[in-house]
Amino acid sequence: MLLPKRTKHRKQFKGRIHGKAKGGTDLNFGTYGLKSVEPERVTARQIESARRAMTRHMKRQGRVWIRIFPDVPVTAKPIEVRMGKGKGSIDRWVCKVKPGRVMFEIDGVTEAVAKEALRLAAMKLPVKCRVITREDW
Repeated sequence: MLLPKRTKHRKQFKGRIHGKAKGGTDLNFGTYGLKSVEPERVTARQIESARRAMTRHMKRQGRVWIRIFPDVPVTAKPIEVRMGKGKGSIDRWVCKVKPGRVMFEIDGVTEAVAKEALRLAAMKLPVKCRVITREDW
């Protein structure tokens, strides 16, 4: 699973996801891509699950690029622990995805296979997504 090697600070505030994506809105590597339509936090497990779904459907042909990285720590306190006593330990790593962000790219397979692989990947993610191609723009 994806997680940073080291970070400047151990824990972060929750924060909010405002506005549209500033960068990463166009295809840079592949011919087909999966673009988010709404803001949401995507966990490292969801990214890995989507990647597996794509590569299995493509039968390990072609190439997959992951354009997002989970660099935000999310803390959680253990179950049935009383309030107080500080913030919990790091539970998982997430990536804050804004609308318009390209999350995955695919190349080296036919259009039908690529669109179906991206559709399967979109089912694993908590955001509404759109499949985009080079011809779209």
